[in-house]
Amino acid sequence: MTTNFIKLTDPTSSILEVFNKWENDPALIPLTRPNQNQSELDRRENISLEDLTKRLEDHHIFLIYLNDQLIGEMNYVVDPPYLYKKDPGTAWLGITIGEDVGRGKGIGYAAIQYLEEQIRTQGLKRIELGVFEFNKQAQKLYQKLGYKEIGRIDNFTFWEDKMWTDLRMEKYV
Repeated sequence: MTTNFIKLTDPTSSILEVFNKWENDPALIPLTRPNQNQSELDRRENISLEDLTKRLEDHHIFLIYLNDQLIGEMNYVVDPPYLYKKDPGTAWLGITIGEDVGRGKGIGYAAIQYLEEQIRTQGLKRIELGVFEFNKQAQKLYQKLGYKEIGRIDNFTFWEDKMWTDLRMEKYV
Protein backbone atom coordinates (compact mmCIF):
# COMPACT_ATOMS: atom_id res chain seq x y z
CA MET A 1 0.00 0.00 0.00
CA THR A 2 1.67 3.20 -1.22
CA THR A 3 0.17 6.55 -0.26
CA ASN A 4 1.27 9.77 -1.96
CA PHE A 5 0.28 13.39 -1.45
CA ILE A 6 0.67 15.72 -4.42
CA LYS A 7 0.02 19.46 -4.47
CA LEU A 8 -2.58 20.39 -7.05
CA THR A 9 -1.17 23.13 -9.29
CA ASP A 10 -2.71 22.44 -12.68
CA PRO A 11 -6.21 20.93 -12.50
CA THR A 12 -7.21 18.57 -15.31
CA SER A 13 -10.63 17.46 -16.50
CA SER A 14 -10.05 13.97 -15.03
CA ILE A 15 -9.29 15.44 -11.57
CA LEU A 16 -12.32 17.71 -11.89
CA GLU A 17 -14.52 14.72 -12.74
CA VAL A 18 -13.44 12.95 -9.53
CA PHE A 19 -13.95 16.11 -7.42
CA ASN A 20 -17.47 16.51 -8.83
CA LYS A 21 -18.21 12.84 -8.15
CA TRP A 22 -17.30 13.32 -4.48
CA GLU A 23 -19.12 16.66 -4.25
CA ASN A 24 -22.33 14.96 -5.40
CA ASP A 25 -21.98 11.66 -3.54
CA PRO A 26 -25.05 11.29 -1.26
CA ALA A 27 -22.91 9.48 1.34
CA LEU A 28 -20.34 12.32 1.48
CA ILE A 29 -22.57 15.41 1.21
CA PRO A 30 -23.72 15.34 4.86
CA LEU A 31 -20.08 15.05 6.00
CA THR A 32 -18.49 17.70 3.79
CA ARG A 33 -20.84 20.65 3.50
CA PRO A 34 -23.38 22.32 5.76
CA ASN A 35 -27.00 22.16 4.64
CA GLN A 36 -29.91 24.07 6.11
CA ASN A 37 -32.70 21.72 4.98
CA GLN A 38 -33.50 18.60 2.97
CA SER A 39 -33.56 20.42 -0.37
CA GLU A 40 -30.01 21.71 0.20
CA LEU A 41 -28.95 18.20 1.20
CA ASP A 42 -30.47 16.89 -2.03
CA ARG A 43 -28.84 19.60 -4.19
CA ARG A 44 -26.30 18.46 -6.76
CA GLU A 45 -24.00 20.74 -8.69
CA ASN A 46 -20.75 20.50 -10.56
CA ILE A 47 -17.88 22.94 -10.45
CA SER A 48 -16.05 23.88 -13.62
CA LEU A 49 -12.36 23.62 -14.38
CA GLU A 50 -12.31 27.42 -14.17
CA ASP A 51 -13.89 27.28 -10.67
CA LEU A 52 -11.31 24.76 -9.47
CA THR A 53 -8.45 26.80 -10.96
CA LYS A 54 -9.78 29.94 -9.25
CA ARG A 55 -9.99 28.08 -5.93
CA LEU A 56 -6.22 27.56 -6.13
CA GLU A 57 -5.73 31.34 -5.76
CA ASP A 58 -6.36 31.06 -2.00
CA HIS A 59 -6.59 27.32 -1.26
CA HIS A 60 -3.62 24.99 -1.03
CA ILE A 61 -5.01 21.68 -2.33
CA PHE A 62 -3.24 18.34 -2.08
CA LEU A 63 -4.39 15.17 -3.82
CA ILE A 64 -4.32 11.89 -1.90
CA TYR A 65 -3.33 8.82 -3.90
CA LEU A 66 -3.38 5.18 -2.83
CA ASN A 67 -1.44 2.93 -5.19
CA ASP A 68 -1.76 5.54 -7.96
CA GLN A 69 -5.56 5.88 -7.51
CA LEU A 70 -6.90 9.31 -6.54
CA ILE A 71 -8.86 8.60 -3.35
CA GLY A 72 -9.15 11.98 -1.66
CA GLU A 73 -8.11 15.57 -1.28
CA MET A 74 -7.08 17.81 1.55
CA ASN A 75 -6.68 21.55 1.62
CA TYR A 76 -6.10 24.60 3.71
CA VAL A 77 -6.88 28.27 3.39
CA VAL A 78 -5.38 31.04 5.55
CA ASP A 79 -7.59 33.32 7.66
CA PRO A 80 -10.98 32.61 6.08
CA PRO A 81 -13.93 34.67 7.41
CA TYR A 82 -15.61 31.60 8.96
CA LEU A 83 -12.92 31.01 11.63
CA TYR A 84 -14.38 30.59 15.09
CA LYS A 85 -11.34 32.21 16.68
CA LYS A 86 -10.06 35.08 14.57
CA ASP A 87 -6.32 34.62 15.23
CA PRO A 88 -4.35 36.01 12.26
CA GLY A 89 -2.16 33.42 10.58
CA THR A 90 -4.61 30.54 11.09
CA ALA A 91 -4.98 27.74 8.55
CA TRP A 92 -8.47 26.27 8.09
CA LEU A 93 -8.12 22.58 7.25
CA GLY A 94 -10.40 20.36 5.18
CA ILE A 95 -10.09 16.73 4.10
CA THR A 96 -12.22 14.36 2.05
CA ILE A 97 -11.45 10.69 1.61
CA GLY A 98 -13.79 10.24 -1.34
CA GLU A 99 -13.21 6.57 -2.13
CA ASP A 100 -14.22 3.72 0.19
CA VAL A 101 -10.92 1.94 -0.49
CA GLY A 102 -9.11 4.79 1.31
CA ARG A 103 -11.10 4.69 4.53
CA GLY A 104 -10.15 2.91 7.75
CA LYS A 105 -6.51 2.41 6.78
CA GLY A 106 -4.86 5.33 8.58
CA ILE A 107 -4.62 7.37 5.39
CA GLY A 108 -6.56 10.30 6.87
CA TYR A 109 -4.19 10.34 9.85
CA ALA A 110 -1.09 10.36 7.62
CA ALA A 111 -2.66 12.91 5.27
CA ILE A 112 -3.39 15.39 8.05
CA GLN A 113 0.11 14.98 9.47
CA TYR A 114 1.48 15.77 6.01
CA LEU A 115 -0.80 18.80 5.67
CA GLU A 116 0.23 20.04 9.12
CA GLU A 117 3.87 19.92 8.00
CA GLN A 118 3.02 21.93 4.87
CA ILE A 119 1.24 24.49 7.07
CA ARG A 120 4.24 24.70 9.42
CA THR A 121 6.62 25.31 6.53
CA GLN A 122 4.45 28.30 5.58
CA GLY A 123 5.19 29.77 9.00
CA LEU A 124 1.66 29.32 10.31
CA LYS A 125 1.25 28.33 13.96
CA ARG A 126 -2.43 27.50 14.33
CA ILE A 127 -4.93 25.24 12.57
CA GLU A 128 -8.69 25.31 12.97
CA LEU A 129 -11.35 23.00 11.56
CA GLY A 130 -15.02 22.19 11.88
CA VAL A 131 -16.57 18.76 12.23
CA PHE A 132 -20.27 17.96 12.48
CA GLU A 133 -21.31 16.46 15.79
CA PHE A 134 -22.63 13.25 14.20
CA ASN A 135 -19.26 12.53 12.51
CA LYS A 136 -17.80 10.61 15.45
CA GLN A 137 -15.12 8.89 13.37
CA ALA A 138 -13.63 12.22 12.24
CA GLN A 139 -13.83 13.61 15.79
CA LYS A 140 -11.80 10.65 17.08
CA LEU A 141 -9.22 11.16 14.34
CA TYR A 142 -8.79 14.86 15.13
CA GLN A 143 -8.55 14.20 18.88
CA LYS A 144 -5.93 11.50 18.25
CA LEU A 145 -3.95 14.08 16.26
CA GLY A 146 -4.09 16.56 19.17
CA TYR A 147 -6.97 18.85 18.15
CA LYS A 148 -8.99 20.34 21.00
CA GLU A 149 -12.56 21.59 20.91
CA ILE A 150 -12.79 25.39 21.20
CA GLY A 151 -16.45 26.01 20.50
CA ARG A 152 -19.76 24.90 19.06
CA ILE A 153 -22.13 26.42 16.55
CA ASP A 154 -25.63 25.09 17.16
CA ASN A 155 -28.13 24.37 14.37
CA PHE A 156 -25.35 24.43 11.80
CA THR A 157 -26.27 21.60 9.43
CA PHE A 158 -29.28 19.48 8.53
CA TRP A 159 -29.11 15.67 8.34
CA GLU A 160 -31.49 12.81 9.16
CA ASP A 161 -34.42 15.20 9.65
CA LYS A 162 -32.80 17.43 12.26
CA MET A 163 -30.27 20.19 12.77
CA TRP A 164 -26.84 19.37 14.17
CA THR A 165 -24.03 21.30 15.84
CA ASP A 166 -20.67 22.10 14.24
CA LEU A 167 -17.76 21.43 16.60
CA ARG A 168 -14.81 23.76 16.09
CA MET A 169 -11.37 22.42 16.96
CA GLU A 170 -7.86 23.85 16.97
CA LYS A 171 -4.27 22.78 17.18
CA TYR A 172 -1.08 24.78 17.54
CA VAL A 173 1.75 23.47 15.36
